[in-house]
Amino acid sequence: MEAAIILVFAMGYLAITLEHSLRIDKLIPALIMMALCWALIAFGLDSFAQWFDSGEHNLLESFGLMNYQEKMDLMEETLLHHLGKTSEILVFLLGAMTIVEIIDYFDGFSTIKSFVKTKNKVKILWIFSILAFILSAIIDNLTATIVLISILQKIVKDRDVRLWYAGLIIIAANAGGAWSPIGDVTTTMLWIGKKVTTGHLIGYLFFPSFLCMAIPSLIASFLPAFKGDLEVDDTQEVSKSKFSSTMLYLGLGAIVFVPIFKMITHLPPYVGMMLSLGVVAVFAEIYSNSNFSMTQFHSEESDAHAHHSPVHYSLSKIELPSILFFLGILMAVASLESLGILFDFAGILQETMPMLGTELHYSYEPQGGVSDIVVLLLGVASAVIDNVPLVAASLGMFHEPIDNELWHFIAYSAGTGGSMLIIGSAAGVVAMGMEKINFFWYLRKIAWLALVGFLVGAAAFMFTRTLF
Repeated sequence: MEAAIILVFAMGYLAITLEHSLRIDKLIPALIMMALCWALIAFGLDSFAQWFDSGEHNLLESFGLMNYQEKMDLMEETLLHHLGKTSEILVFLLGAMTIVEIIDYFDGFSTIKSFVKTKNKVKILWIFSILAFILSAIIDNLTATIVLISILQKIVKDRDVRLWYAGLIIIAANAGGAWSPIGDVTTTMLWIGKKVTTGHLIGYLFFPSFLCMAIPSLIASFLPAFKGDLEVDDTQEVSKSKFSSTMLYLGLGAIVFVPIFKMITHLPPYVGMMLSLGVVAVFAEIYSNSNFSMTQFHSEESDAHAHHSPVHYSLSKIELPSILFFLGILMAVASLESLGILFDFAGILQETMPMLGTELHYSYEPQGGVSDIVVLLLGVASAVIDNVPLVAASLGMFHEPIDNELWHFIAYSAGTGGSMLIIGSAAGVVAMGMEKINFFWYLRKIAWLALVGFLVGAAAFMFTRTLF
């Protein structure tokens, strides 16, 4: 039965990777894979010899000796545990996405356009790279990419030139998302999973992530595509709400407040995000002069107001397919963890992969540690395979304590490695859709820049971790 579950998972994984070739949204195989994996577990419950008790964080070798009802109860408890942990991530993302959409409702991001006051291509490249690096750490790399490419489309008329800017924005956004607990889904997973803390994550990864952004931008500054000045279209005026700047700073400040709230109260991050969403929603409703309503009642008055409510409008704009995809993939990986399959795989990796740079290695014992090359390969794999399941798998495979260097290296590798292919990250996929970027154009023109930045940042991490 374990072989059948692994086969289902592998086929689902392949379908997710080939979503553009199959023309099937990746949420579909993710949800089917999740349901089938857990269904096979339920059907073959008596045939499993071991089980991972997520609540106790122990591998139960005596699972085979339990009776059927005890096994069913344990499976239901485990399923509920994983659903709860997954829901924490999903509710957090829903809150963050809604705040960003509320900002956009008031044209808040158009304020950023006023920062660009030059026509020099190199200067504009650095402005967008730095903005992507900073914004992605605050509003996540996917949203930062959408915002900046939207602004880019209003500034750069030549599509061929715009593609180059979009490629560097993808690299910068993924680099910026790696050093912030709210900058990327994978770092959010590690943060909510109590593998990293905000202070140590920033301390370990800010400099390597900055180099991962800066080196490709520096190299690109000397390429022919960024020579000379842009033909800027000054005739297009962006219609701005009088509250645009206020909502931009309020919304970004509310999202930044979430890690602070967690440190003060020790409550899960989604609680702080819901508080931030509530505060931003209050101001949004006041500024829009509509009645305050977070839920819609079946009355003519509420229906009329729903069309003008920024909260309802923002909730309708959320990328629910992405939320369902995360649900499917995280719960599918949880099924492998529950059977102990990930632990067996982790043992094989640690036995077969050579240990690199033992003098610069992790603080735990090298004999039981994880090779740097394993984490680097995880980063390379994230360019082909979605980084969410890779990090989810690492959470089940490795059991180093909180803020161990391993978790920070995984956060860096999974967060930035996806830049090497345009389908390797959410930022790349959304840019591909917005600008119709060709897969092979990106592979020829941008991938090598992303690889150089990834390797330089990884080398910087291997050095800077010795300072902590």
